[in-house]
Amino acid sequence: MSRRVVGVVLALVVVVAGAGFAIWRSTSAEAVGDPVISVSRSACGQGWSDPKPGPQTFLLHNTGSVTAEVDLIDPGTGTVFGEVDGLGAGTTRPMQVTLGNGAYAFRCAPEETDPIVGPTATVTGGDERSGPAVVPVTRNDLLGALRTYQDYVGAGLSTLSDQTGALVTAVRSGERGASEAAWLTAHLTYERLGAAYDAFGDSDGAINGTADGLPGGVTDEDFTGFHRLEYGLWHGQDMAPLAEVATRLDADVHTLRDSFADLQVDPNDLGLRAHEIMENTLEFELTGRTDYGSGTNLATALANLDGTREVLNVLRPLLVPRLPRLSEVDDWIGRTDTVLRSGQRSDGGWTPVAQLDRAQRERINGAVGELTELLAPVAAITEPRRVS
Repeated sequence: MSRRVVGVVLALVVVVAGAGFAIWRSTSAEAVGDPVISVSRSACGQGWSDPKPGPQTFLLHNTGSVTAEVDLIDPGTGTVFGEVDGLGAGTTRPMQVTLGNGAYAFRCAPEETDPIVGPTATVTGGDERSGPAVVPVTRNDLLGALRTYQDYVGAGLSTLSDQTGALVTAVRSGERGASEAAWLTAHLTYERLGAAYDAFGDSDGAINGTADGLPGGVTDEDFTGFHRLEYGLWHGQDMAPLAEVATRLDADVHTLRDSFADLQVDPNDLGLRAHEIMENTLEFELTGRTDYGSGTNLATALANLDGTREVLNVLRPLLVPRLPRLSEVDDWIGRTDTVLRSGQRSDGGWTPVAQLDRAQRERINGAVGELTELLAPVAAITEPRRVS
């Protein structure tokens, strides 16, 4: 997944059980009549004098000297209905929400200052809130999931190091078929670790980088790792020089394995990668952009799906009470698994994406696309927030 540009989502909107939960990161002109809510280190939420139900926009104005985060919450439970992140000093940003009957208050968290909760406003005369909104997730809430995922990645890297050792042996033997099989086994193991690739740093590029952007393309000396070896194996290059490529790959994997205990997966990455892994699958695997001859992009897409499934599993205790459509996500993971496996031939090999017929390609792209859309709220829900 290295050297892949992931799109930045400027605005995420999650609708949960009838309540609007919004994160807005884009600027907007002030609308006439919208209440202006003041934010500072000493005060929060002043300016909301006429509580009303239904869709509405608050204009959050930071009168302080530091950047702040602002949430609209239920003051009794801490449930979040709307958030504006990174409200700069002296700036005004909109928060768009849909409110049902109940109590609300703004919670402001200026940089280097404990969050403060403003006055409570009670909304009446509208629809009843039909269910829970999003209870905020803190860094402490994520500690268990992070530990579990770190253990998963550590075990995966240990397995990977054994597999790249076997890959070196196969390539040195000169047996191309055995080398190709060992390559695929090891490569899929690496692709199942997708949520950690940012923590891998430069090692990810060395192990799984592509030739995109390199002056010499596939002949560039900086083109290394799995895809360099893939190119050589499936393009009939001499096995002796490829043994050097495999040996370097094995060394890079062992270096990453040995250093991983000192690395840290960012708490933000778990929820974010749940969506991005499949987004990258659509952009790179299902277009064949990362195929250097093996034609195994569908197998890689399945490995990516396994990686997404693992992220959801470690986050599941946090998602169950916060994501009502989690069962639908699980259903589409199963559907996507099935449709991707339809590209596997009876001999165990894989149909290259370029050789899929139109109907099969549409089914695969449709399933992965639907799953990617369903996973989009996970990042917003599990983003750690300051609540005290």
